[in-house]
Amino acid sequence: MTIATRLDVSVFGAFAIVGPDGSEIVIPNRRARMLLGMLCLAPEEDLDRDHLSKLLWPGRFEAQARASLRQCLLDLNKLLEAAQCDVIEVDRRRVSLKAGCVQSDLGNLELALAEARWAEAAQLLAAIGSKPILDQADFGDSFEEWLRQRREAIEHRLQTRVSAGLAALKSSSKLEDHNRLLDAWMMRHPASSRVIMAGRHSGKTRIAVLPFASQDDQNDQEYFADGIVDELITAMGRVPQLLVAGRTSSFQFRNTALTLPQIADQLHVTYLIEGSVQRRGSDVRMNVRLIDGQTGFESWCFSYDGTEDDLFASRKQLTRQLTKELCAALDLDIAEPDIRQMTTNKEAYGLYLQGRALTRRAIGDGVLDTAIRLLEQALALEPEFAECWTALAEAHVYRAVYTPCFDKQAEAQRMAVCAAKAIELAPHQGHAYAMLGLYQWTQHDVVGALDLAFKAYELEPENPAVTIRLGSFLLYCGRTAQALPYIEAAIDQDPVDGRNYGFLCTAHLNLGNCEAAIAAGQRMADLGQPSLHLAAASRAAGDHDLAVEQYQKTRLLMNSVIFPPAGTTPMSFEAMDAYWLLAARGIHSGQDEDRQRYCQTLDFLHATLPDPYDPTIVWPAIWMGYSEMVFKTLGAQITPPNMVGLMSLWADLEPIRQTRIHPDFMDFATRIGLVAAWQKYGWPDLLPAPGTGPANAQ
Repeated sequence: MTIATRLDVSVFGAFAIVGPDGSEIVIPNRRARMLLGMLCLAPEEDLDRDHLSKLLWPGRFEAQARASLRQCLLDLNKLLEAAQCDVIEVDRRRVSLKAGCVQSDLGNLELALAEARWAEAAQLLAAIGSKPILDQADFGDSFEEWLRQRREAIEHRLQTRVSAGLAALKSSSKLEDHNRLLDAWMMRHPASSRVIMAGRHSGKTRIAVLPFASQDDQNDQEYFADGIVDELITAMGRVPQLLVAGRTSSFQFRNTALTLPQIADQLHVTYLIEGSVQRRGSDVRMNVRLIDGQTGFESWCFSYDGTEDDLFASRKQLTRQLTKELCAALDLDIAEPDIRQMTTNKEAYGLYLQGRALTRRAIGDGVLDTAIRLLEQALALEPEFAECWTALAEAHVYRAVYTPCFDKQAEAQRMAVCAAKAIELAPHQGHAYAMLGLYQWTQHDVVGALDLAFKAYELEPENPAVTIRLGSFLLYCGRTAQALPYIEAAIDQDPVDGRNYGFLCTAHLNLGNCEAAIAAGQRMADLGQPSLHLAAASRAAGDHDLAVEQYQKTRLLMNSVIFPPAGTTPMSFEAMDAYWLLAARGIHSGQDEDRQRYCQTLDFLHATLPDPYDPTIVWPAIWMGYSEMVFKTLGAQITPPNMVGLMSLWADLEPIRQTRIHPDFMDFATRIGLVAAWQKYGWPDLLPAPGTGPANAQ
């Protein structure tokens, strides 16, 4: 008989076996399959035959159970012999594996960790993801308890080795390997993501750069001072010892009445940097101060006097000097910061700063149109200005999302062209990769979208805009447990960006954490964002009346952060109130007649609106479980604003789950590229991979 020198098995997820010739060995009998799986969890240990018979045949008489085990072993050995494998040893009391004949994914991972092969360990962990050990195993309470203990012991062993590896990598300053291993571990243990993220940032000094006060006689609307702040945020963000608060949150505190310690508390930082820029004619004076976030006292200051031309020409050197001196004031020994000179064209730089400032404001009549015009003027002057191409890409996607835009697909196409140009000129721009990923969604290329999002995160892991994009893409795919750490990391760094709490609310709702979902949704509403997701969480908690009230309240944000569909005529206040009440009841009252009435309204909107794929149709269809409309809209055209609705497909709640259990769902998922993404990156939390579900158990 040929002895198998390597039988490859997978113990994470559904147990699977590959023979020496590379072909899968199918074991139809689920108890025989599980017996081999139990042996593979600890291949160096023997298992007691009496104990095995009681675990796998509970409720039978001892003699019957032992006879069943004996027959099971005979059948298993015959099947393995047919595959030219001889891996099991049996005597009257024990069952074990022959030494060196089985290699498992668990064994490979533990060996990589033990031998400090960190890159390989991270790759193996990422492939395993959140798959449970010996999934789909159910043989009664005794077996469940045995498996629980084994799982806990293995996870504890892995955690100990991963923690030791992270400590070793951190002490040797191998931060890239450290973060890659940490990210892979977070995929497996999202429930401990807050602790993990604290571990990621332990030893890092948390700091925020506040918008500088502008004292200017040129009425430039503060863009000149904001440009200095942006360059400082970018430079300090590249210092491994620092965690810099996101720009979106920092700039919320322009002209605030809060004290500096109060701002530091809201931004979760230890130190603040504030400053001022005075321009009088061509002369510039800049003052920068480092503030203790707890006391509000100044601990360091810096001044610059010169001309505007001098400041522009020397801003790279000045930013490097500022960063080094700030870090010295914080007792941080840093390497020379890598700072890219964006452009040498002063006029193009000024137009870029103005255009980007308007893009980030986003809301207001003509704001984004003006931003795009200014950015295009900058690029006409300096066509190789990579950061400006990225800013223009962002402006186009914002126009698709935040304005009543007629052709959202055209805006997505323009965004993709700009992002691709930015990457061509400066391949390090992670944000451009993330936006290009948005375009891949509109092309039903979800694999491409995720590839780009992971690439973006690899390039800019400390950029919250990049981190939230990766988290949201995973959320759209139904991989909520994997998405949650990224979403929480982005919020941890950018805690006053209200939009991100919608992702957090939905992630918790998908995982069944109603209280956490309500808290996230309420935080979103408190920060001035629509309470649509809060209403969904309240309904999940069983409070239909409150959900209706919260959804209807969103009407107050019409024309500010919510916009009517393109091409619709303005509604009177009375008509708007009636419409929002109809929508709120249809989605959240729990009454079938209300739901049917609003489904009919969506049918009308889909037939009459210039954009039949508008989020005002797509999102309610998902929340109401109106499967046919979901397939008719998202199945035909995904756009930057309507794709957000995908994340709500993955709540295991009525009536949302009706779409997921619809017989046409898998055809829909295949058509829009989800199935291809699942095959590469792992199946959704709520959908087992083909061949591993309960229906396949023997």
